[in-house]
Amino acid sequence: MSSPRPFSRFEFMIAWRYLRARRAEGGVSVMTWISLIGVALGVMALIATLAVRAGFRAEFVDTILGANAHTTVYMSPTQVSNEYTDDVYVVPGKIENYEQVAKTLAEIPGVTRTAAVVKGQVMASANDSANVAEVFGVSLADLQAMPRIVDPATSEGDLADFDNGIAIGQGIARELNLQVGDKLRLIAPEGARTAFGTTPRVNAYEVTFIFSAGRYDIDRTRIYMPIAEAQSYFNREGVADEIEVFVDDPEHVDDWTLPLMRATGDGAQVWSWKNASGSFLSALDMEDDVMFVILSVLVLIASMNITSGLIMLVKNKGRDIGILRTMGLTEGSVLRVFFLCGAFTGIIGTIAGVVLGVLLALNVDNIMSALNALTNGGAWQPDVRGIYRLPAELRAWDILRAVGLSLTLSFIVTIFPARRAARMNPVEALRYE
Repeated sequence: MSSPRPFSRFEFMIAWRYLRARRAEGGVSVMTWISLIGVALGVMALIATLAVRAGFRAEFVDTILGANAHTTVYMSPTQVSNEYTDDVYVVPGKIENYEQVAKTLAEIPGVTRTAAVVKGQVMASANDSANVAEVFGVSLADLQAMPRIVDPATSEGDLADFDNGIAIGQGIARELNLQVGDKLRLIAPEGARTAFGTTPRVNAYEVTFIFSAGRYDIDRTRIYMPIAEAQSYFNREGVADEIEVFVDDPEHVDDWTLPLMRATGDGAQVWSWKNASGSFLSALDMEDDVMFVILSVLVLIASMNITSGLIMLVKNKGRDIGILRTMGLTEGSVLRVFFLCGAFTGIIGTIAGVVLGVLLALNVDNIMSALNALTNGGAWQPDVRGIYRLPAELRAWDILRAVGLSLTLSFIVTIFPARRAARMNPVEALRYE
């Protein structure tokens, strides 16, 4: 008579019967439940953690790319002599024919748009309060192209009035108690140069637009000003400090470094968003790997409960194993029966963990909001984290990694007790029954 094929229907039936057996029948349902819950919680924690880490990185990158250039082209600094004092000092390079340079850079394949920018540091003062701010002189069209800045859900005012005033971040508005229509005084240390030295320049501007870029550090330091006014205010008549460049694939922005430098000419320098934030993103990637390893250990510990349950099951089912062997069941069939017992526990626990992990990841922002309310803002501090919310991004690869890890460990830990059951001598198993 030929041997039954592996994983026949009767093997599944016996394994499922053992798995559901009550303790009075020699089963270990309590241990089974402990193993199942442990695997489910381990997988849930792994999926939720990976989703939060992916969401944090995506939100961080989105806030960078939504309010900043993908890469910036500027000129090397030069040495200049003061005509009154003969002192020599270094000044940042200026782009004189910035309109033509911006047009030339925009023609490079893969570049979606360019924008000339004038930048400067100022002291912002209003309502007996002051704050350090960074002014970006841009055109209205370039400001309208920044998705994070012009988002109507997080902004106040009419951007069409931008040419008649300035746009400020919500952090500045909050700290200086400003509303749309209020006046903000800007003090620039580098004002007019005279024979008696440099005098600070003080101007007052109407706040026409208040924005939120989604980043705490940007919202509390950034001011946008019409480029023509910025050129006059910072003594940059006819020049720009840099050209902001936006590309169609920001994740590979370094591919445009050499073409941009060649198109700009001698003295051109390029600084991308990855140069500015690359170290932090690398630290996030390394932390992802470390967290995956740590949580994998938790899943392994949970899977080891399956081994304990199966060992107890084999001990309690010794008489059944002896009878099955005398009826003609091979060692392989017995091994597969108890392997399926452990596999069922791992599979069911993994499925439950995936469901719970997905639900937790989808609601993590609401959970953190509730915790933040209960702790009066102590659970999530934007000034520490940099962003205002804790998002989660479910990625198929992360879920597959968690599922693959859980199933692999669950299957591996069942091999030892299953082999022990298969090698049990039927005579010894029945001797004292």
